[in-house]
Amino acid sequence: MPKITQKAWKLIAGDTAKADLKWLKVPKKRPLKPLTERDLLKMESAIGAELFGPLPSGRRRDFFCLDDKTWIWYEEWFDKRHRLQSTTVRYELQDRGVLKVQEGARYSYIEGEELNNLLMAIQMYYERVTREIYKRDPKTGEKLD
Repeated sequence: MPKITQKAWKLIAGDTAKADLKWLKVPKKRPLKPLTERDLLKMESAIGAELFGPLPSGRRRDFFCLDDKTWIWYEEWFDKRHRLQSTTVRYELQDRGVLKVQEGARYSYIEGEELNNLLMAIQMYYERVTREIYKRDPKTGEKLD
């Protein structure tokens, strides 16, 4: 597994028993309840969705780290007949490379520009999520003031 992914997972998932989560913005609907893993995943996904530029009206995108070896890209939109369409791509980090798993049992290892773009997106995601959600320095893991 790439070193950046290992470091990202440690900082993102880390030892939650020691985590100081007071700085997190708690959703207003739940002012007295702690954030769940799902809440954090939604917050991370919102950052991931922004990494690929603005979305056309009527589209939704998610991009997030599911676990230490899996990244998810999900996009949905309405077609010309106003039917909801969606696509999900799962990227699995393996020793052999990055396996791209698409709907319809399509599996392939990515390379070239697609691989470079994914790795850059992962690095940008890691840096922004670490800073904006977990308030830590992406390089050192130290708390930001």
